[in-house]
Amino acid sequence: MVPEKIRNVVLVGHGGSGKTSLAEALLFTAGVTTRVGRVEDGNTVTDFEPEEIERQISLSVGIASFTWKDHRVNVVDAPGYAGFLGDARSALRAADLALFVVSGVDGVEVQTEILWDLAVEEGIPRAVFINKLDRERSSYSRTLAELQGAFGKRIAPVHLPIGSEHDLSGLVRVVSNRGHTYSSGVPVGSPIEPPADLAPTVEETRIALVESVVETDDELMEKYFEGEEPSREQMVEVIHQGMLEGEVQPVLIGSATALIGIDTLADFLVDFGPNPLEHAAPPLAVGDEFVVDPDGPAVAYVFKTISDPYVGRVSLFRVFSGSINADDELEHAGHSGKVRMHNLFFMQGKEHQDASKVVTGDIAAVAKLESVVAGDTLRSPGANVQIARVPFPKPVMSLALFPKAAQDEEKLSTALAKIAEEDPTLHVERRAETKETVLSGLGDTHLDVTVARLARKFGVDVDTAVPTVPYRETITASAEAEGKHKKQSGGRGQFGVAIVRFEPLPRGSGYEFVDGIKGGSIPRQYIPAVDKGIQEGFRRGILSGYPTIDVRATVYDGKYHSVDSDELSFRMAGIMAVRAAAADLRAVLLEPIVNARIRVPEEYMGDVIGDLNAKRGRVLGMDSDGRLRVVTAEVPLAEMQRYAIDLRSITGGRGTFEMEFDHYQEVPHNEAEKVIAAARQKEDD
Repeated sequence: MVPEKIRNVVLVGHGGSGKTSLAEALLFTAGVTTRVGRVEDGNTVTDFEPEEIERQISLSVGIASFTWKDHRVNVVDAPGYAGFLGDARSALRAADLALFVVSGVDGVEVQTEILWDLAVEEGIPRAVFINKLDRERSSYSRTLAELQGAFGKRIAPVHLPIGSEHDLSGLVRVVSNRGHTYSSGVPVGSPIEPPADLAPTVEETRIALVESVVETDDELMEKYFEGEEPSREQMVEVIHQGMLEGEVQPVLIGSATALIGIDTLADFLVDFGPNPLEHAAPPLAVGDEFVVDPDGPAVAYVFKTISDPYVGRVSLFRVFSGSINADDELEHAGHSGKVRMHNLFFMQGKEHQDASKVVTGDIAAVAKLESVVAGDTLRSPGANVQIARVPFPKPVMSLALFPKAAQDEEKLSTALAKIAEEDPTLHVERRAETKETVLSGLGDTHLDVTVARLARKFGVDVDTAVPTVPYRETITASAEAEGKHKKQSGGRGQFGVAIVRFEPLPRGSGYEFVDGIKGGSIPRQYIPAVDKGIQEGFRRGILSGYPTIDVRATVYDGKYHSVDSDELSFRMAGIMAVRAAAADLRAVLLEPIVNARIRVPEEYMGDVIGDLNAKRGRVLGMDSDGRLRVVTAEVPLAEMQRYAIDLRSITGGRGTFEMEFDHYQEVPHNEAEKVIAAARQKEDD
């Protein structure tokens, strides 16, 4: 297949808009499958993971392809729920056209808006398919108005429905003024003359389309003002070019489950859709320029990795230039060594089709590249090109994981490492101070699905809990104390005395140790041991077992014994000095404060700010970001552990947020008492 005859389309949009059903309808219409799978029955081509079948939603990218008019069309079915935004973001990099699937019942929903902005950021052409127009309460006109309100006048309808709701029977192609009606279960429409009652609407829509299209071409605009209308061929070319330049976003209509408008959608993808040679070069991390050349050096971008229980790691990639043959040896950009492309194949859902060659623009997979992860570039030896990684959203919610079987601790660590390589939006860390393994992701569903996959794919069952907040302690007063360690048990004993001055430091200073010994009251070789002991004492905390920070410790005097003193004695003296001074240091509890940026529609601003105030948050500012308002606030981490759920409840899923640690701050007295009591109770247990 030559690149000019390849079409790569990613189906994106809000969860439940019918993307997977549309992929099924396209495959059936093209003759790839003999029946239309149903999400409800768990038998679709692109949703095959057990968690997807159980939840009846797409949780990761699915890939399938079909042939239409001698063209190969690769369909990437991307998840539409917020928790799986990372896969959708990666899929945009792999495709040449983003087809937004919008429900004619529910209209423009939040993930559609978010993904639209990401598609603009990626620079990928966009089109819209209004789905479910055969359903009760569906409305073409209402949905079109919402699209134009959200995304502007570049939204250009090229289809009009014949009938509505349960009476939807076909469509009219505005450019050619041809009608098509559909019989139940038959995916190919029958040509008809457009219904007479639709004629005024068709003409009005056609004029609006022509006027919006000729605006993008000076020559056509001049001829149009002189009374010469563009031909169908000219319209196709100008719409095609307008899509490439982001000036036109065509709107098509139909019903995936009723097989209405599916053949015309396939025609559109082939006739209007960009081919890989028209794809704007992706941004580079290494290299000054990048030329898409089918005969040039191979350059491929890995946009997804999957742990397959039968073939090991599977890397999904898009070839941006050159071609890749089975058994080619390629450089792994940014890494030493090379990888060999054994086991090349195309993916049809979970099925593999062996491939001997993958050309520019095609999407394929390769097995057993254990060092390769999503975002990596594979290239011909000597090609100085590395494609920039897709920016992924940061985690917003965390769970502490505890293996149900104690012997599974190491197994859990290995499984989490593999799962995090599959999904770059997951973050795993081991918190030594709380002895917790913490998994962070994009929301509760994202984390729940990951926990289910741990059990299914790796055989690790875990208990989960809200992670322990990493509180800290600090001191607010200076004090001096003698730390004395003396032990005599027959023979050589242990002896060390350290006199230490403790002082508070400004917030964020950390720990500072000062050697103030003069006259050799503590030999030089034992000073580091005193420092080590003081640090150990502060790690154990003063109030409630949390590490103490922002303190200066100056050892300025002490005693030693020529026989009984050693490093252990002075380390213990350092610990005892902390304990002796504790009562006079007036320790207080500190909590981590995060800087949160919350994006919400205007109508939710009041509720969001009220909720932040209830969470002891401090609003720093409000700003605009396109159609959304942005609230910036400092909030205690303890109040943000479940904020992904809270914000979804407040905004109906229309709000998003990101947060990062900012600083530590003193906990209000009443809250501190609760935390300290809980910590002491845990210690007693």
